[in-house]
Amino acid sequence: MQEHHLTVARTARYYTLGNADAPSQLWFVLHGYGQLAGRFLRHFAPIDDGTRLLVAPEALSRYYLEAGAHGPESRVGATWMTREDRLSEINDYVAYLDTLHEHLLRSVSGGVAEVRVIGFSQGAATASRWVAMGRARIDRLYLWGGALPPDLDLAAAKDLLERARLTIVVGRGDRHATPEHRATLVARLADAGLPLRLVEFDGGHHVDPATLLRIASE
Repeated sequence: MQEHHLTVARTARYYTLGNADAPSQLWFVLHGYGQLAGRFLRHFAPIDDGTRLLVAPEALSRYYLEAGAHGPESRVGATWMTREDRLSEINDYVAYLDTLHEHLLRSVSGGVAEVRVIGFSQGAATASRWVAMGRARIDRLYLWGGALPPDLDLAAAKDLLERARLTIVVGRGDRHATPEHRATLVARLADAGLPLRLVEFDGGHHVDPATLLRIASE
């Protein structure tokens, strides 16, 4: 038996919020595992001040969140990748995000002064790989409730991550970001010579409105 791959066209879904005509900032917000883009984007309404275009791409793979029979009321989520054929899925979502970025820049009159990316939970790994492997110029990268993927070559991506002014955002009560996880991340960034900027808030594994407003004002 031989494994083969065939590149095909498919339809991707994304949602926008804010100034689609002449924004000064373009924000890409990448959802976590099991979420959908439209619902995720609602968390960013507090920074919709008329100067930004907020864009929530939806991961290309969807699935039912609960086991058993499925019907019209069954809950659905999306995932950026799994371990199965993972390299192809990574290449696919990097190409997808590059294509979306280019499409949006063409549609905005007068250009965009700044592009920011927030990756939440599983979306943090996705955002990291996009910055490191994609064509888009990213001015700020926020990894919220997530971390750099362990297989990402930080030495090769150092210049791109420094240009994006990498910031880690984490809730002090986030069960997915234990002190051990944080210590590992700090040591890894130090070994790569990357500066660590850490923003913490009182809360768990969620997008905190006050913290979001704080980083948006930077």
